[in-house]
Order: sequence, then C-alpha cells, then structure tokens
Amino acid sequence: MNTLQPYSITMAALAAAGENHIPEELISSTHLIYNSPAALAFNSPGAQGFGVKRAGLAVPDSIMLLIGPGCCGRNTTILSEMGGYSERFFYYQMDDTDIVTGRHLTKIPRAIEEILQAVTKRPSVVMVCMTCVDALLGTDMERVCRKAAVKAGLPVVPCYMYALTREGRNPPMADVRRAVYSLLEKQTRHRRTVNLIGFFAPLQDDCELYEILHKMGITAIKELARCRSFEEYKTLSQANFNIILHPEARLAARDMQERLGIPAVELTRLYQVSKIHTQYQALGAVLGTTAEDGARWEQARQAVAKMREKHAGTTVSIGEMQNGNAYEMALALTQYGFVVKEIFANLSAQDFVYVRHLAAVSPDTKVYSNLSPTMLYYEDRDCPVDLTIGKDCAYYHPHAAHVYWDEDIQPFGYAGVISLLQAVHTALTERRNA
Repeated sequence: MNTLQPYSITMAALAAAGENHIPEELISSTHLIYNSPAALAFNSPGAQGFGVKRAGLAVPDSIMLLIGPGCCGRNTTILSEMGGYSERFFYYQMDDTDIVTGRHLTKIPRAIEEILQAVTKRPSVVMVCMTCVDALLGTDMERVCRKAAVKAGLPVVPCYMYALTREGRNPPMADVRRAVYSLLEKQTRHRRTVNLIGFFAPLQDDCELYEILHKMGITAIKELARCRSFEEYKTLSQANFNIILHPEARLAARDMQERLGIPAVELTRLYQVSKIHTQYQALGAVLGTTAEDGARWEQARQAVAKMREKHAGTTVSIGEMQNGNAYEMALALTQYGFVVKEIFANLSAQDFVYVRHLAAVSPDTKVYSNLSPTMLYYEDRDCPVDLTIGKDCAYYHPHAAHVYWDEDIQPFGYAGVISLLQAVHTALTERRNA
C-alpha cells in the first residue's frame, strides 16, 4: 500500500465543514494542476466533448477562425478531426511579434476575407476564437470583431477559450452559450413556442419532457442542436419562454431576456426519480397548468426497483466527465441500493445541497479532485470497486466495469434515469460474463 496518499475527504467531514470552508485541495485555483489522463479530457475549455471551439460552431453554417499560438492549433486539429468538423476550422498562428506587439489584431479582418474567398459556401457567421494570449494582452475582441464584420459583410462574433477565466463570473463555457444565441434578433413571440437551452446536442428522443410540454399546450419545442439552417436558427427568437437545462446557460438566458424579452425558467438534470417528479409538478405550477407525468414516473420507478433487486450492494466510483452532476448522481444511486465509495469531481458551494444528504446516508464516501497533484499517488487496489461511471473515473479503476456516460445526445428526466440504469446493468452483466 502507498505510503504517499492522494488527498481525499469523507462526505461527513465535508458536510461538517460546510460550503464556506471547502478544502483548498478541492479548489483548482489554489494549487498546481495535475494533468493526468483523467484530467486532460475536461480541464481545458477547448477539451473533448463540447469545449469552446466545438460549441462555438453550434450556429448552423458557421465557421471558426482560431487565433492563437501553434500549440492551441495542434490541439484543435486533433479534436476537430475526431469530431468531424475540421472543414469548418481555420487558423491564424500567432508568432512572437504578434504576442509582443498585438500586430495580429490588424490582420484578423484580412484573414477573414481570405477565408471567405476560399470557402465554397458563404457562412452564416464567423466565430473568432481567442486563446489565453489575448486574455493576458487585454484585447478588446468585441471591437476587433465589429470592424471585421463591416469589412466582411457578415456577422463576426468573438468567443473566448480563456482557461484563466474558468472560475470567474463568466467562465468560457457560459460565455460561449451566450455567444451562440447573440445573433438572434427580436421577433413577434409565439405563445405556444418554447426553447430548450443549455446543451449543444439535443435531448434523447424518448425524453418525456417533449411529451409533457405538448400536453401543456406547447406546440413548438425548439433546440439549437436541431436547427438545420441559419433561417431555422433565427426562429428561436420567436419563443414565448426559454427552459434552461444547464446552469451554464443562465448568462445566455439573461441576455435573451434583456435583448429579446424572452423570460426563462430552469430545470435541473436529476437522477433521483422522486425529485424529477417534484420538478415537473413545479414547472406545471409556474406555467399555470398540470404536468402529466404519471405513466413515465411509474416506468422509472419500476426500472429502479428492478435495478435494486439485481444489483443492490454494487460498489461504485463516480467521476465528473459524464452527463450529470457527480454528487446528485451519487445520492440517487445510493438511494437505489448502490454503495458509492468515491467521487472524483470538483466541488462548488451549490453541490452542498447533495453533500448534506450524502453525509446522512453515505458518510464514508470519499471525494477526490482529478486536478490535485496528489492524485499521482492514487492506486485502485486501495479502494477496488465493481463499477465506474464517467470516462475520467475509468482511468483510476481499469479492472472495473465502465459506463462512460459522456455521449453527445443528452439524457434527461425519467428517460435519462432509465437509460443510465440500462447502461449500468449491461456493463455489470458483461463484466460478470467475461
């Protein structure tokens, strides 16, 4: 067994300390960052999944110009080829003179003109993605893009891949959500139309939220990811209200309310079946109607009962590179009969609503940070588990059954719970039969 140990803290100790005394080891801005394979996948705003660069291309027919040093360009090339959108990326590689003098800023309009001459189809918008270099230079990219838009004759919108601001008021993934809706213009709103905002991919097709909203009288449910043209994208400003599905979309929702007059309500992705029901009933009350979710609620409860019968006592580690909040998911699985041994995830004050409940039902669950340098000393033999959820967590337990749960299509509601439990059952069954 290791004499050097990774930092961890039990759920009971976390709850006792409270949200105002989160240990520095769990706050990445207070120490060096350990770029383990578990951390590399998500700790940059340009990372796998929907980082800033891919998210900025969510507007249909858009292209992106990345302004940055060669290292950022190499990373983008790899990710864009993996994602199948490399033909929409263009690069301005900064040299030493650019970095020292800011000379590159005068060249951006000309670079965009050259791109427009090279592409076969005129884009709807050029997203200009800036790296930490311009954050340190203090570049006014809004002004640069306005000048470029006049020259190019089409919208030019900045988005910021600034890892330095990840823990600030407007972190990169919140600001890019605002940016992709910033081209919408005020239109007549339709009373029976709603936008689902927050994700860059659509909800799973069998998500009951669509059905529930239709029963409430909503006839058009719009999502950015389902827009197939720029003209269709522009109809998002006709919505009577927005439903926020991810907290990082709050900035975008506030901007849309101020510019377009579209108010918003918020739903949280949950894996606790009882809380999902409560949330739908609250949504119905806000909208002055009833959320008819009885059949799907019962279906989810039956799925939980079957899972408890087959897999109660299964030990689990949960990471943060997955479609859910690691702490809420841990609470849900604990309620369903699983034993959550570890959580590998950053912690915020907002997570304490789950931490306090976990401390009562699973006080010995340990919390680690993927980004802590002490994770160099982690060994899975010190805490073997049957199952991992999250691609980052799988790195720590190579011999367990794995559910990555990081697909682009987004799980939500009862359908999300059922899909997760099915994936868990499949992974555990395959491991036992191997």
